[in-house]
Formats: sequence, structure tokens, C-alpha cells
Amino acid sequence: MDQIIKDRYNDAILQEAMRRYGIARDQMHALDAFESFIYEFERESQRYILRIGHSFRRTKSLILGEVDWINYLAAGGVSVARAIPSVAGNLVEAIDDGQGGTFFAAAFVKARGQAPWDLWTPELYESYGALIGRMHTLSKAYRPGDVAWTRPDWTDDIFEFVQRYLPDTESIARQKYADTCAHVNTLVKDRDSYGLTHQDAHGNNFFVDEKGQITLFDFDECAYNWYVNDLAVVLFYIVQGAADWRAFTAEFMAHFLRGYGRTCSLDAGWLKEIPYFLKIREIELYAVIYRDFDLNDIDDEWCARFMHDRKSRIENDVPFVDFDFQLLATRV
Repeated sequence: MDQIIKDRYNDAILQEAMRRYGIARDQMHALDAFESFIYEFERESQRYILRIGHSFRRTKSLILGEVDWINYLAAGGVSVARAIPSVAGNLVEAIDDGQGGTFFAAAFVKARGQAPWDLWTPELYESYGALIGRMHTLSKAYRPGDVAWTRPDWTDDIFEFVQRYLPDTESIARQKYADTCAHVNTLVKDRDSYGLTHQDAHGNNFFVDEKGQITLFDFDECAYNWYVNDLAVVLFYIVQGAADWRAFTAEFMAHFLRGYGRTCSLDAGWLKEIPYFLKIREIELYAVIYRDFDLNDIDDEWCARFMHDRKSRIENDVPFVDFDFQLLATRV
């Protein structure tokens, strides 16, 4: 989280957000967060999530676009954590920060269950794929409730991490990123390939209940992108817990794509583009970690592991996952 946002946040902001959503102090507690302030609260025996972010990151219209899409997906049968209104009936509440900016609060039903990391099975991989596919199928017909709520394209400045956070000494990584994006921008954009996507549907952004039901949440990064990017992002994170990345990719993607194919059609030709989208996420995450940590003293184990030899791998065009994705063509 940008330090300027942390510096503007205070207990008065939190108290006002609680008032607007009818939350008592003893009903809520803070959760770990990355780009916003996140809390869990209870009301009438139901658990909810309160998210407070700043206008430096997202405008009110963008957040309204986010919650509009979430509730559209929920209405269409996709298992997502839907947005709920405030006491006044608003899906987004604006709170003046007293310094010329605004904090925005939104609340969501808390997903049932737990994170999937200890629950993975081939059946869950397939359910994961089916959920993402169902989301993409509905996205093909989605139109914002108000044109002002239209979410950005993936190239929008709000997603510009590499130029913003990588120092001049990382000129090679910057160029590799630009070259990869240039290739991606030559790809066709049509109804079946490009639309509103989650962009961050990894295992920390969904829960699984006792029946194996997945509920997806945290749509803060949603943007117009190629649907195959969501598949790449899914693989990007889940593969990092495997001992043998190539073998895991073959196993996981076979099940995932089987589930995806049940709920959404995907031309097999898109599979060969996955390495490019993996590289984009790799360099973007490299930049965000540059922003958030002293690289000589990264106190987060996962981030430290990711950054190990990352500079060399990026500069020498090492594929993020060394795998021939066209081998999976029979799965879609």
C-alpha cells in the first residue's frame, strides 16, 4: 500500500465507515490487507467484509463498476461474494479524508469456508476452472449499469506498475515488459477472447466450503483484458507451491481446462499465448515488490522466494513456466 494512503488513514475514517454500515466496534476486527484496509464484521449472524480504499487508487465510478459487475455475476449464478448496501442503501460510501482526498467504503458478504491451499484435489482444480469459465461466459454479455462505471482496460495508468515502481537501474526489465506488452497488443480482440476479467483470481482470493463450493472475491483489479490472462494468472500463483513446475502444470491445467471447457468455450490457439501473460504478471509483481520492500531485507517469505534470482530470469528471458502449452490443446 502506498505510504501516502496509510498516512491519511485514521480512526475517525474507520468510525465513520462503521457508522454508515451500522457496525458496532465489538462486531468487527481487522484483517491482513495489501492495497486497502480490510475488516470482518458480523450483523444478524451473517459475516461480512468491509473494505476501505482511497481515491488515489480508485475513483468512486470505478468502484461502482466493480460492485456492479460482481452483483451481475452473482445474479447470473456465479459464486462470488456479492456487494451489500450501506444503511443509506449505497453500494459505495465516500468519506472525506480532510486533506483533499476521499476514502471509499464498500461491503461484501463474507465467503464461506477457507483458503484452498490444504484442500486441493483434481476435482477442486476442475471446479476452479468451471467457475472461471462461467464468469467469462457471463462477461461476454455484460454491459455496465451506467456507462460512467465502465472498468478500465488493462493498459490503463492505474495498472502501470513497471514504469512507476521500477528504478532506472532496471531498464532491461522495463524493456522486456514493453516488448511483451507489444506482442500481446497485436492479439485479436473480439467477444469470445476479450472482455471484463478478474485479473487476480488466485487462491488467496477465494474460499472453499465443506461441500467444495468455491466463492470468489476481491475484484478490485478487474479490468478489460483477454480471457486467457485470467488462466495465466491462476497458473502463475498456484504453480509456485509445486516442487516440479512442469509436471504440476501438466496435471493442474488438464483438470482446470476440463472444468473451464464445461462452462466456456476457448479456442485452443490461445494456449500458446499463456507464456506472454505469465511474463507480464512476473514483471509487474517484480515491480510491486520493489515498491513495498527493501530488497536487501524482505521480511515476507513468499516475496523473498519469488525475488530470488528474479532479476536474472527476467533479463535472460527465462520462461516463468518452462512448458509447451500447446500440448493442452485437446483439453479445450
